[in-house]
Amino acid sequence: MGVYSNTVSFAQYRVNGELPQQQERFEWLSAALQGRIFKSIEQSAEEQTEGWTCTDATDDPAFVAPGEFWRDRYLFFSYRRDQRRIPSALLKSHIGRAEADYLAKRPELKRPPKREREEIADRTKLALLTRALPAPSTVDLSWHMDNGLLTLFSSSGKVMERFEELFGKSFENLRVQVIYPYSRAKALLDEAGQEKLAALNQAGSDAALDEIQSNRWLGEEFLLWLLHGGLEGEGFKVCTKGQFDSGTPFSAWIDDKIQLQGGGEGGPQKVAVSGSQDKYLEARSALTTGKAISSAVIHLEKDELEWRFALNAELFTFSSFKCPPVKVEREGVEDLSERESAFYERMYLLEAGLQMFDSLLLQFLQQRLGDGWQTRLQEIASWLEGEQA
Repeated sequence: MGVYSNTVSFAQYRVNGELPQQQERFEWLSAALQGRIFKSIEQSAEEQTEGWTCTDATDDPAFVAPGEFWRDRYLFFSYRRDQRRIPSALLKSHIGRAEADYLAKRPELKRPPKREREEIADRTKLALLTRALPAPSTVDLSWHMDNGLLTLFSSSGKVMERFEELFGKSFENLRVQVIYPYSRAKALLDEAGQEKLAALNQAGSDAALDEIQSNRWLGEEFLLWLLHGGLEGEGFKVCTKGQFDSGTPFSAWIDDKIQLQGGGEGGPQKVAVSGSQDKYLEARSALTTGKAISSAVIHLEKDELEWRFALNAELFTFSSFKCPPVKVEREGVEDLSERESAFYERMYLLEAGLQMFDSLLLQFLQQRLGDGWQTRLQEIASWLEGEQA
């Protein structure tokens, strides 16, 4: 699922570091991407390869013309990884045959010596690799050059790790920092709000991993607040910069699926609540026993347009993010102008959905850091203790 899909999964990063001057930027970017460009291994026996490729020409990347990877204020390219895979059972079977052939010529031996067994295994694996075609995997990304925001269209931990490593090798003077709940909240607040948030920071350092693990409460409380507010019919308004005007009303609620997690005598216990519900009695029951929401499907609606996505409370990665459909795209469209139109409209809708999400998060933070939070907590507690199944 890439940027052209109506439904995508993604994580967002902040790109830190100084960029070259505008007039020097193209050559610098082109050189950096070409330095780690994707190279095919179809005609070799190599097991895997990775690199940058052009989203619209994944088999023939060049990065020599702006139109290949630069669209207005966005850089738009892909991370590609090809890998040959040999099923373990198949490899074991072929190694067994090769060892049997070796022993057939040496009846005095009951089994090959250790060194010979290793060489047989290596030769057998290499022979099978040369017969296997590498399986390609591509992940799109867009890099907003004006605000330094990079969107990687995958929420897989392994893909994120590989991307971060390759980006660091390609752009040695830059670094990417994943945007997690505490950092996203901090970026939305003014100076006074940041000071109040810092007072609640439970991390012992400013390391990203520490701030993520120590501040799980932020994402968990945000989802609890939204669950209560959505079911109670609370209204929301746009209050962050973006595609919609400030004060634009929209609706938001949690539905379809909630995952909860909490400690227990036998270790962490998980509860999943699925299906459209009106009171979420099972989820409320789990919440009253000390469990917290670890992920939930959020719906956003403005006029007749709807967005939906699953939010991970710990990392703020977005899965199955579904935007309103883009009408300009047609099945099998190859015309570059059509693809560019689809790209810009996709990015507009994606950023509009994220603007509403950030507005929700900011409204939560204003309540969470304000004087009325204890009153809101009492309302939530009363609601949780209400009618039970």
